[in-house]
Amino acid sequence: MIPPKPPARPDRVSLWRYLQLFRQDILSAQPKRLYRAWMAEFKTPFFRSFMINDPSLVRRVLKEAPEDFPKSERIGEGLRPLLGNSVFLTNGAIWERQRRLIDPAFEGGRLRDTFPAMVDAARAAVSRLEGQANGTPFEIEAETSHAAADVIFRTLFSIPIDHQIASEVFHEFKAYQRSQPILNLAAFVPVPRWVPRFFSGKTRASARKIRRLITDLTAERAAAIEAGAAPDDLATKIMTARDPETGDTFSTEEMVDQVAIFFLAGHETSASALAWTLYLLAEAPEWQDKIAAEGQALGGDPAFADLSKLKVTRDVFREALRLYPPVPMMVREASGPETFRNRTVPTGSQIVLSPWHLHRQNRLWEDPDAFDPARWQTENGKECQRNAYIPFSAGRRVCTGAGFAMAEGVLLLAMITARFKIEAVADRIPVPVAHLTVRAKDGIWLRLTPRD
Repeated sequence: MIPPKPPARPDRVSLWRYLQLFRQDILSAQPKRLYRAWMAEFKTPFFRSFMINDPSLVRRVLKEAPEDFPKSERIGEGLRPLLGNSVFLTNGAIWERQRRLIDPAFEGGRLRDTFPAMVDAARAAVSRLEGQANGTPFEIEAETSHAAADVIFRTLFSIPIDHQIASEVFHEFKAYQRSQPILNLAAFVPVPRWVPRFFSGKTRASARKIRRLITDLTAERAAAIEAGAAPDDLATKIMTARDPETGDTFSTEEMVDQVAIFFLAGHETSASALAWTLYLLAEAPEWQDKIAAEGQALGGDPAFADLSKLKVTRDVFREALRLYPPVPMMVREASGPETFRNRTVPTGSQIVLSPWHLHRQNRLWEDPDAFDPARWQTENGKECQRNAYIPFSAGRRVCTGAGFAMAEGVLLLAMITARFKIEAVADRIPVPVAHLTVRAKDGIWLRLTPRD
């Protein structure tokens, strides 16, 4: 099966046309040659960028010399109203301190501790879907967004999505997405920090409300911690973590920044990945039946150890992340002069790493545009997984919640597929577009019916 992908633009377009395409959809703004090129250079009057698909260069930027390629400030231009100074946007000593405080909450046995809350969210998702499993087409991304948000609030603050504040954050976040492209003018034209960023009134209002709601949750949790009555969830773990070098904890303002990125990264990316996986399974019933069998074998009360039994489910989810990586591009900046493939890379150049193109690089992957979960058991699949597969980035800045996301996705996928048969809607083929994450232009429409 060859799943849909966006059309590529012509090789040469004007800068103005490129900016228009980029704001509409990051992926269709790129030329077809990027699916084969090892590297491509783009020049504008304001900056130069280099997209790299050569695994040795990707390894150098992400793993071997990450300090030479900090996260680009340009990407932060479109996200700061919501994310403030979160770990997603920072660099250097600030980022290192933030990771020292955050990482322990997601290590080893900590994931096991959060698993029961994930199971509760998965059960709730299955229950909500029961009402729509009558063969009538419906849009699944709305449901996967609801499920992923529920996972975040249950594991982070021990509250379900129908909690009043959680529900308000969820709905305001949807409004923020509709009003804010990932890049605004300041991402393309370098301007001093004091120059206004021209965010829309809706963007600013949504960001303020989300941050106020998160502040309320954080302050309430701080009081519970002080009183010795806080639940042992992710928020408590992170808020009580002390920097091993300074002994400091996160302030309330810092915690609000981090919760905002947990919601963005943990909710938006998981919702995208789960929706695309369900669509792929609707088009590949033989794989769907294999996952259903694994899910049904879990029984009614899955334990953390049961995740290791979901081998087919994991390969299918891994394949969906290859074809539809939730974050299609990552941008770093050259802090000094570099040489890539015998080409000079000036200081300040933007280094673009594109999981979307790397995962479909036709000089690396066999049949790269095909949905084929069996590839992960082949030599080519194993080699590419080591060198050309970065759905969660890699190296020091690998997503701290990567293990969390894999557990969540595999669990939800197994439990949903165990209960329902999933069918595609023939006249509603989804068209991938990328703004904050890779979503479908007009949603992903599916039919669900109960399994016997």
